[in-house]
Amino acid sequence: MSFVQPSWFAYLALLLWPIVTLFLYAKLPTGRATIWTVLGAFLLLPTGTIIKFGGVPGLDKESIPNFAALIGCAFCTGRLPRFFRGLGLIEVLFCLLLVGPFITSMLNTDPVRAGAIILPGIGGYEALSVAVSQFIMIIPFFLGRQFLRNSQDNADILRILTIAGLAYSLPMLFEVRMSPQLSSWIYGYVPTSLVTALRDGGFRPVVFLMNGLWVAFFAMTTTVAAAAMWRTRISFGRLQPNWITYYLSFVLVLCKTESALLYGIIVVPLVRWAGPRVQLRVACILVTVALAYPLLRVADLVPTTSLLEMTNELSPGHLGSLKVRLEQEYQLLEHAWERPWFGWGRFGRGRIYDEAGSDITISDGYWVITVGTFGLVGFFAQFGMLGLPVFRAARAHRVASTQQEAVYLGALSLIVAINMIDLLPNSSLSPWTWLLAGALLGRAEQLSAVRSPKFSAQETRLLLSRPTA
Repeated sequence: MSFVQPSWFAYLALLLWPIVTLFLYAKLPTGRATIWTVLGAFLLLPTGTIIKFGGVPGLDKESIPNFAALIGCAFCTGRLPRFFRGLGLIEVLFCLLLVGPFITSMLNTDPVRAGAIILPGIGGYEALSVAVSQFIMIIPFFLGRQFLRNSQDNADILRILTIAGLAYSLPMLFEVRMSPQLSSWIYGYVPTSLVTALRDGGFRPVVFLMNGLWVAFFAMTTTVAAAAMWRTRISFGRLQPNWITYYLSFVLVLCKTESALLYGIIVVPLVRWAGPRVQLRVACILVTVALAYPLLRVADLVPTTSLLEMTNELSPGHLGSLKVRLEQEYQLLEHAWERPWFGWGRFGRGRIYDEAGSDITISDGYWVITVGTFGLVGFFAQFGMLGLPVFRAARAHRVASTQQEAVYLGALSLIVAINMIDLLPNSSLSPWTWLLAGALLGRAEQLSAVRSPKFSAQETRLLLSRPTA
């Protein structure tokens, strides 16, 4: 949340991004332009600044680049992405994502008493607004699925992610030393309280993202990408990928975020030294845990006591925070379970209030927010669309054209899977994650197509290597 009104330049940056996007699509191949459009907006545009017009969802750093990339792809290729390819599981989940809000609305027309206040019921207009927002959110998924599906695209994603990590490390290191001030200097405000940036006698960088957690998670993904480049011996001019990996690992440590550091300790060695099959198996396990977490939590099968004891031993200072988070999670889930399938809808109906009607909710995890708002159906629609590409990639990697590509599939799968795990304690879902998931699905689908007996050996080679735009 911003505490100061954004400056005029914050709004100008949002309005100029479509022009930047058109320039990228005019100069670069469609796939690379799409990557830079979504990733660049994620890293550079102001967080929390919204251009609002009556009757339409707010335009911000997520919706504007999504629309701009959609128009850019249509302009360059002469066609929009296909949102339906038959009626597979992805299409079913996509339909649930769009139809679910209307069912939630119909089941939540009643007002709800929350202490001394009354929360209004949900109407058809609110359902339409949510469905439109869900569609805007998912645009990068389908762009990635259609326009980032050839063998070079996986390499481009990881290479560009590594370059972006090197470039973004400079403002990150500046803020580690000088405090998170860049957003205030450039956009007129900082999107989070500076108190949350204080850590271990120093600062966690924020730059232009939501908070230090987001920056640390991004730093972790860039380190994973660099490790994949190291594994496949791809250099960046005079910069060798091993030294880039070491450097980005150092930057990750300076982010002072235990969760992101733990992810890096697990994933980076896997990408560098484990076989692609092992990487994909680990990714599938992580996705399964994320998908099963609400049901495990309801069944009291999550070892919360052991987690608290482990935290007390390793990081006593975080014990209180974790305990409060788990208690809030339990209360929110207990409330959500009163309307488990399609949730309570918007207007804070799924939150917890005291007798005076004050909101006392602490809801950091994206999963519990989704379950409370859209129910289990909404949860499995979103998390299923994120996780299914990982399972598809695990099946398809055996027909990868090269060992190098199998490594890239493993690295991308682990990044998506770890992001899903991070959605349990945090809310770190962005258009960039949706683009990665869509690109992973597109490549897995193309690889799986070569299993069909209708393809000859020559046709298979062409299918594996042909560009998509």
